[in-house]
Amino acid sequence: MTAPAHKAAQGKTVVRPYGDTTGDGMVQVSFTLPVPHDKRAEGAAVQLARSMGLDPALLVHAKAMGPDFTFFVVYGSVRHLVDLSSVQVVEREYPLLSAKEVNAAIRSRLRRKLVVVGACIGTDAHTVGIDAILNIKGFAGEKGLEYYRELTVVNLGAQVLVPELVERARAERADAVLVSQVVTQRDAHLHNTTAMSAAFREAYPAGRRPLLVVGGPRFDEGATAALGVDRIFGKGTTPGEVASYLVHALLPPTSRADQRKSA
Repeated sequence: MTAPAHKAAQGKTVVRPYGDTTGDGMVQVSFTLPVPHDKRAEGAAVQLARSMGLDPALLVHAKAMGPDFTFFVVYGSVRHLVDLSSVQVVEREYPLLSAKEVNAAIRSRLRRKLVVVGACIGTDAHTVGIDAILNIKGFAGEKGLEYYRELTVVNLGAQVLVPELVERARAERADAVLVSQVVTQRDAHLHNTTAMSAAFREAYPAGRRPLLVVGGPRFDEGATAALGVDRIFGKGTTPGEVASYLVHALLPPTSRADQRKSA
């Protein structure tokens, strides 16, 4: 016999959204409708929320966005449950390394500097993401990849055309290419990424292209195969995570002799 939902939730197997009291199912959603702000628009927002499963649906905020659009915030309860045992995520399969450990690994196992080329491609002019990973100032208290002595970092900045990125990667003999995509309207980040991966496959012999890494707030980290890249990082990624991944993905494994020396 299946356990009641509230008992399952106590064991953290099945959970329901939390608002005012545990398990009340309360959620808050926001959206824009292409209608002027009036009573009819507010009614339409509540109707949409009910169609989404919110019952009761409480309109808590409505604001005109110009003469023809209205932004809404609706609060309400849903009956849906989340089964934590069926949640699928991309787990980090490599250890986090300090800057000292990254430098030591590159120096001993690659025996040359590891070359990274980074850019924002297409019309994306938002360099905050790529700068957070590459610039020495870094992000979240961690120094960027420019801080690592054994990394050569080339930051191409914003609005880089894909052919230019490929050409520069070839000229620099890049081991890895890091691309940040913040602009996501009409799935621009997906179109740009697939175009980039196709261009690199065409420009390099099989098995010889650099590692392709993309990041941004709207990427699905499990979509690497669909987009033709090697790794996707989501929001909140730190330089240390990226540096540790580069060591994991690009460096040859440590030999037993090296392990004995380090011991």
